[in-house]
Amino acid sequence: MQTNFSLAQLADPHVAESEKILRACVHCGFCTATCPTYVTLGNELDSPRGRIYLIKDMLENGRAADKETVTHIDRCLSCLSCMTTCPSGVNYMHLVDHARMHIEQTYRRPLADRTIRALLAFVLPYPARFRAALRLAKLGKPFVGLFNSMPALKPLAAMLALAPASVPASSPVSKPGRHAPQAKPNGRVALLTGCAQSVLEPGINEATISLLTRLGVEVVIPEGEGCCGALVHHMGREKDALAAARRNVDAWTRQIEQGGLDAIVITASGCGTTIKDYGFMLRLDPAYAEKAKTVSALAKDVTEYLATLELPKPVVEPGVVVAYHSACSMQHGQKIVRQPKELLAKAGFTVREPREGHLCCGSAGTYNILQPEISARLRDRKVRNIEETGADIVATGNIGCITQIASAARMPVVHTVKLLDWAYGGERPAGV
Repeated sequence: MQTNFSLAQLADPHVAESEKILRACVHCGFCTATCPTYVTLGNELDSPRGRIYLIKDMLENGRAADKETVTHIDRCLSCLSCMTTCPSGVNYMHLVDHARMHIEQTYRRPLADRTIRALLAFVLPYPARFRAALRLAKLGKPFVGLFNSMPALKPLAAMLALAPASVPASSPVSKPGRHAPQAKPNGRVALLTGCAQSVLEPGINEATISLLTRLGVEVVIPEGEGCCGALVHHMGREKDALAAARRNVDAWTRQIEQGGLDAIVITASGCGTTIKDYGFMLRLDPAYAEKAKTVSALAKDVTEYLATLELPKPVVEPGVVVAYHSACSMQHGQKIVRQPKELLAKAGFTVREPREGHLCCGSAGTYNILQPEISARLRDRKVRNIEETGADIVATGNIGCITQIASAARMPVVHTVKLLDWAYGGERPAGV
């Protein structure tokens, strides 16, 4: 794609990076066939190619974002299916991240939208606040219908509808500490406990620690780690995202220096995609650039790390048919496709893959709150394809997908690591 940025514009490293990405695009349109919003809405401007044109026009002309551009960028899930499809290697992720940052800096959203986004940024990355908000959500649930009748408050209705009926008790594994190996020492890892997942389903991290320690791996929960920053990063709040990244880099660097780490294990694939991008996000910060690169290189999804270990024979024979849903952040963001399915099969599960596995379930961080109607259409399409497999349960590696699919599916939706923990001697997951 031909670009016409001035030398003054290219002096901005963010613009210079986006210009390189834009020049890689050859307008082929392959991305439209695998873009969930284009497949759903049929609007060229809701495809990666259409959004690339909008972003180019906005950045090249050095203008503030307008309503049309914001509408179509907001509809992007950042599922990154386009990056898997693109034959030219266009890094759409970094381009749309820059566009969202530009929108946040130059566009004044309507009051209701501003308020809901500020609320999400204030609550979701902080487990104590999120836990309190979920408990308060019970009081708001009777008003879901009322809020749904007002377009500006539909995100609030979606937020309340997604809130679980009960909140699990806080888990001790969410606190800083060391979990000693229960077998011959076989490695040392740090585990990201995260924000939303540690509140919604702390059993995921409990199962991870249970499995890894039985396999001889020491698991450390570092002092000072917290939200990876993905939630605010995808809302264009770059200052908050980079602050979260620096905090985590500091926490993990201390562990690297104190006893070394074989990996930083992540059990939410959305977080994994962001942490693996810390090296890029902090590339302009001389105090953090190298440390961030080191952290990104160590970051591993739990299935990615388990695939490097020599696993014993399963303790139980599950005899369960599993529909494996590959989260977008897993298959497109991290290019982890083979390992989760192979691990499940080796553990004794019969694995089936739904049709249209490349399409997003509609969760996408806060997307199912901010774009509830498109999200619901994608969810229903995903659930239909999953149920057509005839599987007993759904396995996936991202808490957002678990929450989204479980809101409509008639079968249990379980994190992959909980099934693996059960097969190798851990507790049977509830509902399975």
